[in-house]
Amino acid sequence: MADKNYIWSISKALLHKAYLSCGRYNAVLLTALLMLIHGSAHAAVVDRSVPSPMFETVQFRAAPPKKAYSVKMQLGKPQPSVALPKIAGPKDLKLPLVVIDAGHGGHDPGTVSPHGGVYEKSVVLAVTKAVRAQLLAGGRVRVALTRDTDKYLLLEERYGIARRLGADLFISIHADAASNPLASGASVYTLSEVASDREAAKLAARENRGDIINGVHLGEANRDVSSILIDLTQRETMKESSDFAKLLVREGERLIKFRANPHRFASLVVLKAPDTASVLFESGYMTNKEDVALLASREGQTNVATGIANAIEAHFARKSARE
Repeated sequence: MADKNYIWSISKALLHKAYLSCGRYNAVLLTALLMLIHGSAHAAVVDRSVPSPMFETVQFRAAPPKKAYSVKMQLGKPQPSVALPKIAGPKDLKLPLVVIDAGHGGHDPGTVSPHGGVYEKSVVLAVTKAVRAQLLAGGRVRVALTRDTDKYLLLEERYGIARRLGADLFISIHADAASNPLASGASVYTLSEVASDREAAKLAARENRGDIINGVHLGEANRDVSSILIDLTQRETMKESSDFAKLLVREGERLIKFRANPHRFASLVVLKAPDTASVLFESGYMTNKEDVALLASREGQTNVATGIANAIEAHFARKSARE
């Protein structure tokens, strides 16, 4: 009668890591266990009678599964990069271009306020559109939005749009959250590998987590970007970003309620474009009743947008005067 057991051969390459960490015999057991977990067999026994040269193959017997199933899927073609948004404003290509990013969107609502259930993604989109409207009315700046509908973008896609369009300035607009309901006021973040304080570090962790929701962790994937931080181009970009953050506080303080020490630093993925001045603007706290009421109102959105638009125009006017 034929032996109903099968001989499974596992190449040394597949077991190399397991062999180094837990020994050759344990690696065999580990492989058998993995096969059981993944449904390759319902019983597995190490076969010591089969020769197993240390540097060739490792073999063991495994009883076949009672049932086997096959699933076939038609894989779609790789998706192209996200489509570039339309640039609005004057046709003069010599005029500066600002890309404004409304944070979150789509399946990611951002912070949902405990005061009325207002979504952060909706508030910041309204503010972003208001900034665009004010800049277009001025006619001195070209404008593009990373999103003007309720859709989700990866963090690298957001600053990637700014880079691909050759933007002169990138602003990502968000609304903050805190466990303390009394925390209130706007703040401006610029890039730094070292957070300015514990709260800034927590914010970076929260905002950078957006890509993990989509199964992507850009923290490890962007080592090339981190290495660029020592480049002179990046240093100049960080200086320009910091200068704009200070200008935003100065120009906006008549219309926007800022928190104490509003200019902060954090390692935010969305700010890691190495050649585009970038800031993340936290327009207020979704967890504060007064801030939410202001941000959800037309008047509040207009005030915030005016402060941001004034700072943008002042920034480019100052740059033009220096050139």
